[in-house]
Amino acid sequence: MISVDRARVMAYRVAALGLAEQVTARPADLPVLDLGIQQYMPDSAQVALTARSSAEPSDHRLIAVWAARGAPHLHRRQDLPALVRRLWPLTDTDAAARINSAQIPDADGLGLRAFTVTAEAFREVVTAPIARGAASTEVSRRVPAALTYECRSCQARHIAGNVWQHAGLAGGVEVLSRGKDAALGPLPDAPPVPSANEGIDDLIATYLRFLGPAGPAEVAKYLGSSTAEIRKVWPAALVEVRVDGRRSWLPEPAVAALESAATPHGVRWLPGMDPLLQARDRDLLLPDRAAQKEVWRPIGNPGVLLVDGEIAGVWRARMSGRKRVDLSVKAFGELGASRRKRVEDEAGEVARARGVPEARVSFD
Repeated sequence: MISVDRARVMAYRVAALGLAEQVTARPADLPVLDLGIQQYMPDSAQVALTARSSAEPSDHRLIAVWAARGAPHLHRRQDLPALVRRLWPLTDTDAAARINSAQIPDADGLGLRAFTVTAEAFREVVTAPIARGAASTEVSRRVPAALTYECRSCQARHIAGNVWQHAGLAGGVEVLSRGKDAALGPLPDAPPVPSANEGIDDLIATYLRFLGPAGPAEVAKYLGSSTAEIRKVWPAALVEVRVDGRRSWLPEPAVAALESAATPHGVRWLPGMDPLLQARDRDLLLPDRAAQKEVWRPIGNPGVLLVDGEIAGVWRARMSGRKRVDLSVKAFGELGASRRKRVEDEAGEVARARGVPEARVSFD
């Protein structure tokens, strides 16, 4: 067992997530793609990539799928066969926890069957590109009524969103587009529907390698499961780490990197739901509770500014025609002139992600 403080953990995560220095590697070659990058706001995944690499943010080796918690993520195409098995629920109880929703109160009793029938329905429906609404209508007709709810606005029954997104990867579905024109498509060479979870140890280790040291509660929240279920499969071959006295764990190969993590320097513009923000121990990431409410909002999380390894503020973007993105920054403390200059100098990475030549920064 080893002991470290919060500053050392933050330094470790910044380095592990590829934020300590910008590299030239193409997106699919970045280690953080082991974890995946959530697609959140427009171009958010591209902003996450340009914060880490000077390479072009597009890479045909990446694909958008519903992954952890049923949220849309960029993953490597080659990783999907293992990923779908790792994300498959462990038990009926685990399945019920992942799809728990007041919209479908009778769904808990279906357990794993809810995932299987939804995945199979997807494979019948999504055989070519299809609008998300049309896919929802057809999948809803093929699943048990307990997985659907009455939609008053369109006077029809729909499958609950958390169910079908959790089952989408197993159903062989690619997320082609989002928003008003949301569309789905069939995954090329889709892996089969799993019959059981395989590789939960690897999935836990991946979370800990990037967002550790952490414990079962954090991993459970990341997956949308329950702490009790994750405790049952918690790997024995982990090193216990005390973080300011709190018990947590890390894979043994990562211990040396934790112990030697250097204080980060530099500025990074990160999108809302960047991999750094996926850690569930928010008091460690950002001890100020008022600042937490600015970063993690009920709807519409802003981006965050990472300055010398600490979350120093939030930002929002607005396009100004086709040549400029305007970035509005709200700092959590005083940003001196030198830091503001560094923030402004790094803003060009957001412009690059947005496909425009210029970024203009204003400070609230």
